[in-house]
Amino acid sequence: MPVRRVRRAYEQVADQLRELIVAGELPRGERLPNENALARDFGVSRATVREALRVLAAQNLITTAKGAGGGSYVTRPTVDHISEFLRSSINLMTESRDLSLEELLEARDLLEVPAARLAAVRRRDSDLVALDAAIEDEVLQLTASEQFAVNKDFHSTLIGACGNQLIVIAAQPLFTVLQTHLVRSSLGRSFHSGIHEQHRGITAAIAGGRPDEAEGEMRAHLDFLRPYYDRAWKQASKARDQQGGLAK
Repeated sequence: MPVRRVRRAYEQVADQLRELIVAGELPRGERLPNENALARDFGVSRATVREALRVLAAQNLITTAKGAGGGSYVTRPTVDHISEFLRSSINLMTESRDLSLEELLEARDLLEVPAARLAAVRRRDSDLVALDAAIEDEVLQLTASEQFAVNKDFHSTLIGACGNQLIVIAAQPLFTVLQTHLVRSSLGRSFHSGIHEQHRGITAAIAGGRPDEAEGEMRAHLDFLRPYYDRAWKQASKARDQQGGLAK
């Protein structure tokens, strides 16, 4: 006969505490009762409470501190926390070849092109200042790591200017994973000077409040990057294959 799996005690405790946090009944910064008190309230053992708190900590819903002022405090997942978790997971899938380059580039197109359009409509003065600051005039004099840091700042700022946190959460990990693979390849002056000019064009369209142009500039920018990603991806795959052969 059909049955429903009985959830473990610690899962039920974690579920109830999660609901209280999400509903705002346990606000950010609130200190939870100690383990003894929680065990008594829920009618479970301290070990069960401890496991439930580990689950909530892994989900960035609480933080635990030791010492005189220690205990478990309510927090909330931030955009950066979620993006970092996604980046780590996507990178693992990429390294194990469960994700193809085409899938990553397609997802990036679907996120960053609309983000550029939205940024042209919603951008604030502070966004424009940050975009300008992220375009280094003397880009060819920077080291490779400095150039990539500047590029990351530009894309992070642009995505943030779109005013949609879900797009930010989804787009930033993709950019970081793809950029990691580009770092492994040898890129010349034409690449970095091309990136510089394209960032200028995207910024001008956003500053001018021209969504169609911003969308087109971003699409052209991503198309420009495709062959570089393809080359870097092949180099990384070849290196992994060689390492695998040496390990046998």
